[in-house]
Amino acid sequence: MAVPQTLSDSKKAQSATVALFASDLHLTASMPQTAAKFFQFLRNEAVHSKQLYLLGDIFEYWAGDDDIDEAFNRSVIDALHATRTHGTEIFWLAGNRDFLAGKDFAEACGAHLLTEPYLAHIAGLNILLIHGDAQCTDDAAYMAFRNQVRNTDWQQSFLSQPLAQRKAIIEQMRAGSRTAQLTKPMDIMDVNAAAINALFDAHAVQIMIHGHTHRPAKHVTKTHSGEQVRYVLPDWDYEGEHHRGGWISIDEAADIQCVEPD
Repeated sequence: MAVPQTLSDSKKAQSATVALFASDLHLTASMPQTAAKFFQFLRNEAVHSKQLYLLGDIFEYWAGDDDIDEAFNRSVIDALHATRTHGTEIFWLAGNRDFLAGKDFAEACGAHLLTEPYLAHIAGLNILLIHGDAQCTDDAAYMAFRNQVRNTDWQQSFLSQPLAQRKAIIEQMRAGSRTAQLTKPMDIMDVNAAAINALFDAHAVQIMIHGHTHRPAKHVTKTHSGEQVRYVLPDWDYEGEHHRGGWISIDEAADIQCVEPD
């Protein structure tokens, strides 16, 4: 991430972690090293935090809550449930890959389902949380697709189909998305500045955290009332030689840190 920082042991002892934020792990059985890194993060980091916010695309795809007992899905759910049992509150905000996760999923892993944009109050800070795809308004084709699949009637119709059929449709969608991305200009796949500014103004906040774009950074904008700070979370990939991943932490002193694992 941009200017990653890590808390020293002495500072950790002085100020406990209040909240952690992660997104875009795209967990799937075909990426076992990434899943293992996430499980390590839960065991070593999340259990020491009061809250864990998962801001979308935790799974590569989610076909419906009737897929909870698939072996890989169950391993992720069990790991989240163990974290919750340890005392960490878990908050789940859907992404464009796992927006079909519902109440049964939330109950199984012990998570609170959030609706975006969500205003969180953490360590005295007001922080607006989103996944980020709804603000990629320059990508007209994607926005049309998003409006379709986020429609309640469409979702009910889709979920009424057999699980195997749903997974086949999702695979077709994923293949189409990969093909489309090859020809799209890079800038239209990022968030739109006006859409982000509108969120800042509508919710009267100075801090925003989101994922989706896979462009980790800390964006600071000067305003008449001070600074607006937008943190973009990284995606995770530990399968190849060059690893990606990380999270954001906030401690009791309201210190916000961008953390990359070793």
